[in-house]
Amino acid sequence: MGRVWRIASLGIVCTCVAASAAAQTVTWPELRDRFRVMNPTLQAGRIGLDESHAQEVTADLRPNPQFSLTFDQVGHTESGNIFSAATLLTSVSFVHEREHKRELRFESAKSGTTIAQSNQDDLERTLLFTLRSAFVQVLQGKAFLQLATENLANYDRVISVGRDRLQAGDIAQVDFDRLQLQRVTYESDVQTAEVNLRTAKIQLLRLLNDQTTPVDRFDVGGAYDFSETLPPLESVRQTAFDIRPDLKAAAQAVDKAKIDHRLAVANGSADPIISVDAGFPSISQVWASYQPPLRQYVGVGVTLPLRFSDRNQGEKVRTELEVTREERLVEAAKIQVTGDVDVAYASVASAVALLRPYRASYLDQATRVRDTVTFAYQSGGASLLDLLQAQQEYRTLQVTYVNLVAAYLSAVAQLNLAVGEEVIQ
Repeated sequence: MGRVWRIASLGIVCTCVAASAAAQTVTWPELRDRFRVMNPTLQAGRIGLDESHAQEVTADLRPNPQFSLTFDQVGHTESGNIFSAATLLTSVSFVHEREHKRELRFESAKSGTTIAQSNQDDLERTLLFTLRSAFVQVLQGKAFLQLATENLANYDRVISVGRDRLQAGDIAQVDFDRLQLQRVTYESDVQTAEVNLRTAKIQLLRLLNDQTTPVDRFDVGGAYDFSETLPPLESVRQTAFDIRPDLKAAAQAVDKAKIDHRLAVANGSADPIISVDAGFPSISQVWASYQPPLRQYVGVGVTLPLRFSDRNQGEKVRTELEVTREERLVEAAKIQVTGDVDVAYASVASAVALLRPYRASYLDQATRVRDTVTFAYQSGGASLLDLLQAQQEYRTLQVTYVNLVAAYLSAVAQLNLAVGEEVIQ
C-alpha cells in the first residue's frame, strides 16, 4: 500500500479532490491585492484620507477681504433734490493674521493627514489579518477534505479485503458487518469536510466583496506547512517598533499636538483689521461745503482688537496638556506592541514545538502501524478489533496534525498582525 497523505515533509500545495479543473485558483498575494482594491471598508477609509487632504486646502486659505458700499445722506434738502447732499462711500478691509497662524493651521492639517494615512494603514493591517484567517480556514478545509477522501478510499480497500475473506470463510458475517458499519465514520468525515470547505470559501468571497464568482469555481492555493525556523524575537520587536502603523500614528499625534499648542498660542494674539475707504461727495454741489472744496477722498484705517479678557487661555492650557497626554499614549502603544509581539511569537514557537515530533516520527509511525496491522489482518494474523483500532489511531493523529498546522498558520497570522508586516510567509 502506497504512502498516503504527507503535508509537512513534502511541503505540498493543498488541492481539493473534488475541485473542478476550471476552478479559479487564487494565491495569497493575489488574494491580498484583490482585497485591497475591492474591500468596501478600505475604500471608505481611502475616501476619508482624501477628505483629510481637502482639509489641508481649507487650512491654507487666507481670510477673505470685506467690501462695503454705502450711499448716505439721501433726504429732503432746501433745494428740493433728495440727492443733493448724497455721498457714496466705499470700503475694503482685511484681517492681517499675525504669529504665522495660517502656516500653523496648514501644518496641523498636514499632520492630521499623516495620522489619517497611518490609521488607514492600521485598518488595512487588521483587515488583512481577518482575510488571512479566512484564507487559512479554506486551506484547512481543503486539507481535511483531502485527508477524509483518502481515508475513505483506504477503508474501502480494507472492506474489499474483508469481503474476500468472508467469501473464503476466514471471517464471520458479523465481523464483516462490523467492518462495514465503521465506514459511516469516514463518510461523515467527507461530508463534514465538504460543508466546512464550502462555508470557508463563502466567507472568503464575502470579504472580497465578490458576489459574482460561483463558490464551485473559486479556489485558493498555498502551502499548508510549517517552518521550524523563526526570526529572532528582538529583531521581530524592532521591526514592529519601526513599521507598526498604530504606533506611528501615536507618535505623529504628539507632533500634531505640539503644532496645535503653537497655534493656540498664536491665536491668543490680536490680528489688526486694515481698511481702505473712499468717498465721492461730488454727486452734487455738496463738495463745495468742504473747506477747501473736496470732490473725492481716500482714507486708511487700522482696527486692533483689545484682548484684555480673552487671550485664548483655555486652549493654550488644553493643548499643552494634550501634548503630555499624547506622549503617554505613545508609551502605552509601545507596551501594547511589545505584548502583542511577545504573545504571538510564543504561540508560533509553541505550535512549532508541537509539530516538530509529528514531522520527525509520529506521521511515519502512524502510517507504519496502520499498514502493518492491515497487512496482518489480510493474512489472518490480526483481529478485526486490532484493525479498527489501528485505523482509528491513524485517523485521529492525522486530524490532530491538520489542526496543529492550522493553529501554526493562525499564530503566524497573529504575529504578522502584531508586527505590521509579514515577517513569516
